[in-house]
Amino acid sequence: MSLTRRTAATVAALCLGALALPASAQTKWDLPSAYPASNFHTENLAQFAKDVDQDTGGKLKIQVHDNAALFKAPEIKRAVQGGQAQAGEILLVNFQNEWPMWGLDGIPFLATSYAEAFKLYQASKPVLEKKLGEQGMMLLYAVAWPPQGIFSKKKIDSAADLKGIKWRAYSPATARIAELVGAQPVTVQQAELSQAMATGVVESYMSSGSTGYDTKTYEHLKFFADTQAWLPKNAVIANKKAFDALDKATQAGLLKAAAEAEKRGWATSEKKTNEYLDLLRKNGMTVYAPSAQLQSDMHKVGDTMLKEWLDKAGPEGKSVVDAYRAGK
Repeated sequence: MSLTRRTAATVAALCLGALALPASAQTKWDLPSAYPASNFHTENLAQFAKDVDQDTGGKLKIQVHDNAALFKAPEIKRAVQGGQAQAGEILLVNFQNEWPMWGLDGIPFLATSYAEAFKLYQASKPVLEKKLGEQGMMLLYAVAWPPQGIFSKKKIDSAADLKGIKWRAYSPATARIAELVGAQPVTVQQAELSQAMATGVVESYMSSGSTGYDTKTYEHLKFFADTQAWLPKNAVIANKKAFDALDKATQAGLLKAAAEAEKRGWATSEKKTNEYLDLLRKNGMTVYAPSAQLQSDMHKVGDTMLKEWLDKAGPEGKSVVDAYRAGK
């Protein structure tokens, strides 16, 4: 090749490289979630992804993979930690066996309203962020589920009515509730819940009206005791190396969108609580306030679980619970 032709080829290559720069500057993240597209958490994630695109000037694109399509619920945290996904949405209580603090918002009757749940979140946030940092991750935002109640085939008047029932457990805490009331815990994640109820594997479980509606629980279980026992949180986390690889402006845009998603998510969750209960009623479910006996029985379960949790969590857990109670 002549010098002139080589020079021309070099210039052409440089021009092509320059044209490719904007495309190479764009970063794509995968964000797995365990919940269906129609769930309010997932809808919030979709809006978050749109906001990130806008707030970063198109530099960061987030692909949301809903309904456990990419990773199942218990796998998502490890996937983000290991870098198989740059971000992900996890249910914190799923990981209580790994570290007690993950299960704090799954203790029955410690925080039973949105105001209390948010205060508990603020009290625990510093230690959550510290632990995530130690594991190579960071917290983007967290949003509470609606208050948890008991779904069942028959009306439940006391904890004794739950004895021997096949009870869906999705976390260590819900499994422990089953043990304390004498039910039979069966581990089933939300994506498999409808089938588990249809085949008789699950006869009762504790969750929110949101989960009850999303999984069409009303087709299988006809009663919901609105115990408002706790408000567990979903956290959206990111791999720290993936975050650090972004330029400062893109990081700022991502964090701005995350702050908006957190605020929007909490407001939506609270607003939708009664909407979900109305939808359950419209689909033939009896939604009822728990009897004084059931409430008393479940509060005893909560007291036992808090004591057990504090024994495992030690001084760190006690300081967070004390800070929460001081701020109530």
